[in-house]
Amino acid sequence: MQPPAIAVENLTKRFGAFTAVDNLSFTVTTGRITGFLGPNGSGKTTTLRMLLGLMRPTSGRAIIGDRPYEAIPRPAGVVGAALEASSFHPGRTGLGHLRMLAPQVGVGDARCREILDFVGLSDAVTKRVGGYSMGMRQRLGLAAALLGDPQIIILDEPTNGLDPQGIVWIRELLRSLAAQGRTVLVSSHVLGEVRSTVDDVVVIGGGRLLHASSLTDFEGLARQGVGVRTPAPEKLLALAEERRWPISEGPAGFRIDDVDSATIGSAAYAAGIELHQLTDIGGDLETVFLQLTAGTDRSGGTDRSGTPVGVAQ
Repeated sequence: MQPPAIAVENLTKRFGAFTAVDNLSFTVTTGRITGFLGPNGSGKTTTLRMLLGLMRPTSGRAIIGDRPYEAIPRPAGVVGAALEASSFHPGRTGLGHLRMLAPQVGVGDARCREILDFVGLSDAVTKRVGGYSMGMRQRLGLAAALLGDPQIIILDEPTNGLDPQGIVWIRELLRSLAAQGRTVLVSSHVLGEVRSTVDDVVVIGGGRLLHASSLTDFEGLARQGVGVRTPAPEKLLALAEERRWPISEGPAGFRIDDVDSATIGSAAYAAGIELHQLTDIGGDLETVFLQLTAGTDRSGGTDRSGTPVGVAQ
């Protein structure tokens, strides 16, 4: 069995009495895109900062491959990360920013220009970053993350502030990276932004693990239902009570959960109940996500560095 690209093991980070990350454990599989999901303030950024050696954990560990980030001899060639879309000197050009990083990464000027072209910034090479839009800053952050041609890419909320076209571009880029066999860990507080992109999901809330699985298994948590319309509602309600079907009534008719349409149709026919509509209703993943994270939103509890606002360290 192939070892995980990333392993978070019993990771905890406390700031005084405030626990930002609480005994968190999960893995990221090599060659797949993993969505790291949770409400604002759930501990996602703090976790990523510990993973990248920018913050020391109170206990536990986070490793990339078989070692912590700081023990990797040439880290930029192994893992690339973009945690902030605003951490650029406004007076530098996009090319100037990458040229500043190039000696640390071990690449030349040609690679800087190549990666700017790859992220769609070839027309803004000489433009100062202070005049960049949010979308351009996100692209420059990606360029910096990809400069060393890493096999593992870590992105924190990469779609923040992007218009729909920019979000689609990010999705296509991530899929292209995965198609090359790279591993991607992307955080978000909005399930819909990553749902069509990821292979696996890790959901946290209040700094704790709430769910970890493939996207397929996560989709299996969504409750399936059947919409039913009938001119004999009393008979349908009696049938549902007899069969112990979860049934609810709405403006468009009834909804019966956890029972397939064939079973309902057959039982209604046998009971002599006339049906005018029988429609399968797909599960709502957003509802599942909200149910998992209910009561864990700590937005305003930490700043972007992971430091609690108003809480002594």
